[in-house]
Amino acid sequence: MINKQNLWFLTLFSLVLVLGVYYVTMPNELLLSKVESKTKDKKTTVKTTSKELNSLEAMRVSLEEERTEEMNVLQEKLTNEKTTTDEKNNAYEQLKYLNALQGKEETLEKKLKEKHNLDCFIKIDETNIEAVCISSKHDNQLANNIMRSLQEEYTEKMYITVKFQKK
Repeated sequence: MINKQNLWFLTLFSLVLVLGVYYVTMPNELLLSKVESKTKDKKTTVKTTSKELNSLEAMRVSLEEERTEEMNVLQEKLTNEKTTTDEKNNAYEQLKYLNALQGKEETLEKKLKEKHNLDCFIKIDETNIEAVCISSKHDNQLANNIMRSLQEEYTEKMYITVKFQKK
């Protein structure tokens, strides 16, 4: 007599087997046409949205590409069998740091948006913070307020640069 555990195992195994056979026997043209249509859609989307990107978004995309490239290198180190444990630990710590950095940059951008009603791009590099803000008003008082707002988030001294761009 078959108990419930064996029945579930046979049911799930049969389902996996049927799906595997279906995938293997599926025509290649169907798979290729779906992949090609997805890549065409992505390319079209990138072309139309790149025309609409303003300078802040272009800076964000550039920084994101740079970080993604760096993260890919670190992930390769993590998955490489020849990498030592120490190297893997360092790569993991760097990945954590980069993720935290991205989160902090986004938080600071939101803070400036809420506090000063400015669209800004923030880039953090160790103890340096670069802020590029879009504003019709370019004065020292606003720059000092932005610098104070950013420094409030840190206990150690940060070197903050504020640049303005016209709307």
